[in-house]
Amino acid sequence: MDRDPESELAAEPELTEDEIEAEQVAELEDAIDSGRPQEVLDVLEQHHPADAADLLEILPRSAITETAELLGDRFPTPVLLEMRDEYRELVVESLPDEHLAEAIHNLDSDDAALLLDDLEDDRQAVILESFKKGEREELERVMAFDEESAGRLMQREFVAAPEFWTVGEAVDHAREHAEALPDVFFEIYVIDPAFRLLGAVSLHTILRNQRSAPLGEIMQPVRAEISPDMDQEDVAYIFQKYDLTSAPVVDESGRLTGMVTIDDVVDVIQEENREDLFALSGVSSADAFDTVLSTFRSRAPWLAVNVLTAFVASIVISFFAQTIDQIVALAILMPVVVALGGNAGSQTLAVSVRALAERELSGSTTRRAIFREGMSALLNGLVFSIAVSLIAYFWFRDVKLSVVIAIAMLATFLWAGLSGIIIPLTLKRLGADPAVASSVFLLTTVDIIGFLSFLGLATVFLL
Repeated sequence: MDRDPESELAAEPELTEDEIEAEQVAELEDAIDSGRPQEVLDVLEQHHPADAADLLEILPRSAITETAELLGDRFPTPVLLEMRDEYRELVVESLPDEHLAEAIHNLDSDDAALLLDDLEDDRQAVILESFKKGEREELERVMAFDEESAGRLMQREFVAAPEFWTVGEAVDHAREHAEALPDVFFEIYVIDPAFRLLGAVSLHTILRNQRSAPLGEIMQPVRAEISPDMDQEDVAYIFQKYDLTSAPVVDESGRLTGMVTIDDVVDVIQEENREDLFALSGVSSADAFDTVLSTFRSRAPWLAVNVLTAFVASIVISFFAQTIDQIVALAILMPVVVALGGNAGSQTLAVSVRALAERELSGSTTRRAIFREGMSALLNGLVFSIAVSLIAYFWFRDVKLSVVIAIAMLATFLWAGLSGIIIPLTLKRLGADPAVASSVFLLTTVDIIGFLSFLGLATVFLL
């Protein structure tokens, strides 16, 4: 009996995303190993630049460098911009100066600054010297801003028009100067003769109005203005608060100098979240190309601090050495008290640090948050102290010991819950980053309170 070829094809299992990706990576590696630059380009151009960047980042470090050297001035700039910092820096090291200069010349100022920042100072100076004076000075002004400021995020290319222009005049002007327009923009900014910002007209408003409508009549007040020196984290907060897709950047005199768009802000949000996560874990870096030695150096300082805090807790325990010698059960149950208390405090700390980052703790909301965490700690403490005391009773058949551990657990939970929010609030008020130092203070104090309450009560009531 003949078999239907179509049914055979249909019976073949579909490849998973991981299998498809593995095939694409293998195809890319084969083209690189064979030294065929056109095939490498063909593989990359089959994908969106972000997906092509992901493919390259799967390759070993040596293969990425080889790809950059193989493609040279044909390396796609959109793919380069989509690569993560450590990978992009690796590629930039291998690209010729002429290609980088041309790429930077054709980019919006924010992306141009991103590539310039990847270069060593001497290469940066050489490439800047290749530009005309006006363009060079413009880029130097951008590079002069702090790396995490709005001045670095903003692009100096934007669309602005006087308030007496009509919709038709603005559209015609944009079409006539299409090459000078930013790659992505969402608003036309309305300015006065001194270039001070008056308002903004969104593109959807432009599309909904007649060509004869004056911009001054259909413009809306700007919901948020950004200064060039504003921290990028504050910029991200403003975008989130007002649901912005773009925002104007104005100098101290109110003159329009640039704009920030949502694509850059999304990157900032990701970066800030990653930094906070690392800080809470006591890790300063997690780059793909970190060596064993650099990883050790980034983590060792916080581990050294933890050694000191651990010995502080050990000193507290040493005060009750005689009590532990006489009641061995205390040594068995001590870890339960501090472990549960530490976990409870870490939960509160994570919520508090996130709330501080989101600007959710201020004024009366702070008092409500402290009350909420205190009551939650009390409820959790009651539930788990009863549970642990019952386990301790059935294990050791000692009512007094069960009562002691219940009271110690409740005290530790209350301390952990309250300190989990009070410590980051205090550090924030003192100007320190709560994400960096909170966990060390929290876990140390929880250990001390846990051991003091449990062993202290045991000394008083069990001996």
